[in-house]
Amino acid sequence: MRKPHWSLARTWLLQPGTPGGEAVFDTVVEGNADVVVLDIEDGLPDAQKPAGRRAVAQWLSGTGRAWVRINAVDTPFWAADLDALGGVPGVAGVMLAKTESAADIAATVQRLPADTPVVALIESALGIESAFDIARAPGCSRIAFGVGDFRRDTGMSDDPAVLAYPRARLVIGSRAAGLPAPIDGPTLRTAANRLARETAVAKAAGMTGRLCLDLAHAETINRLLSPSPLEIDEARGTLDRLDAPNGPYDGSVGPTRARAEAVLDLACKLGLIPRRA
Repeated sequence: MRKPHWSLARTWLLQPGTPGGEAVFDTVVEGNADVVVLDIEDGLPDAQKPAGRRAVAQWLSGTGRAWVRINAVDTPFWAADLDALGGVPGVAGVMLAKTESAADIAATVQRLPADTPVVALIESALGIESAFDIARAPGCSRIAFGVGDFRRDTGMSDDPAVLAYPRARLVIGSRAAGLPAPIDGPTLRTAANRLARETAVAKAAGMTGRLCLDLAHAETINRLLSPSPLEIDEARGTLDRLDAPNGPYDGSVGPTRARAEAVLDLACKLGLIPRRA
């Protein structure tokens, strides 16, 4: 199965890095998720973190390849995570939990092999307010929104209107820093009935990926965060209309054309339509 580059990845599956979980790791990397993130942070209780870290490092030292979510810089686990993962060939990238500053990114990048992509997982009020600085930090490759911990930190509800501000901060900060659009938080396993609605909220906010806690959610997320057949047809129709000999021309043409071209470009990159000549 051909999967998109992490810069275009729609589904980021957080798979607990459970000791003895190698068979599960093998299974999930063959699934529908664009990216698998072996989770040695919140995916494991503290008592299991050392054994989980060893299991993940061992699997990634063999034939396995995946991303890893590591613990926050201000925890005693962060340095141990990086010591275990440094130089391991199967580490495709690192997701840094509870990122709150550009310094967190700098410290992490310094301890990783050159060119290892790092996704900054922002999960607090301080992280949201520092989003642009984090996005601009050398080595920061993309930003993700840890909705659950953010809500715990701020006391905000999960109402999309309430969370519009932090989502907008991440989208605008990513764009201003020249990063791919950010990754939204996950739908809980117990709330599968909300998956489509919450994915639509993420897309409307300008986010192009979602964290995922259940592999069964991946197909829906991938479909809803990809250009639909209707969106592709409308984009083609828009370009045909603008390119007509007597097509409209006013101040709206540039933005309208750019939006249509962006839809078709993404569809091409995701393999949904042939690449345009």
